[in-house]
Amino acid sequence: MALTVYFIVDPMCSWCWGFRPVWDAFRVSLPDEVVVVDLMGGLAPDTEQPMDAPTRDYVQSAWRAVSQRTGARFNFAFWDECSPRRTTYPACRAVVAAGLQRPTARRLMYEAVQSAYFLFAKNPSEESTLIALAAEIGLDADRFAADLGSIAVNHQLAAELRQVREFGVTGFPSLIWHWHQTDAEPRYGLLAAGYTDLERLRARWTELVA
Repeated sequence: MALTVYFIVDPMCSWCWGFRPVWDAFRVSLPDEVVVVDLMGGLAPDTEQPMDAPTRDYVQSAWRAVSQRTGARFNFAFWDECSPRRTTYPACRAVVAAGLQRPTARRLMYEAVQSAYFLFAKNPSEESTLIALAAEIGLDADRFAADLGSIAVNHQLAAELRQVREFGVTGFPSLIWHWHQTDAEPRYGLLAAGYTDLERLRARWTELVA
C-alpha cells in the first residue's frame, strides 16, 4: 500500500503564502514512503486587462486578513509600483516550465514567485519577472523563456487544472490524500481545505494513518 499527498496551490494565492511555513514543517515530518505531488490550481485565468479597482481592494484586504491570521509578511508597495493583472496562469506556467528543466525546480520556482510577489513587489504576471526568477534559481533562462509559452507547458498546466477539478477542489491551499494498493480501488480524501494550522493538520494526519 502506498500513500500520495497532493499539494494543490497557486503561486499568487495569499493564503498559500500564509500556509507556507505550516507546509514546510509538515512536509519534512512525513515518512519517506509518502509521495508528495504538487498541482497548480490556476486561481485566475489569462487576461491582458489591468486589475480593476474593486479587485485591487479585494486582494489587498485578503493580504491583510492572511497577515492577521498567519503572521505572514506582505509588501504593499506592490500596489503602487506595479500594474497588476488579475491572472495567475503565467506564474503557474512558470512552475511547470521550471519542472521541465529539473523536477526539483518546481518547488524552487513556486517559492521564488511567492517571495517576489509578496515580499519584493515584483509582478509575476509579467514574463520578464518570471524569466529573471528562473535565472536566479539556476535555470537556463533562454530555455525557460521558450518553454513558458510552449504547447508542452500549456498541456501540462491544463492536465493539472483538470485533475484539480476532478478532485472537486475550488480553493487553495488544499491537501488531498490518495491510498493506492494492488488489486483494490484507490481511495481519496480531503486532508485540508484552505489555511490549516500545523497542530490541526498533524492531528488529521494522525487520524488518517492510524
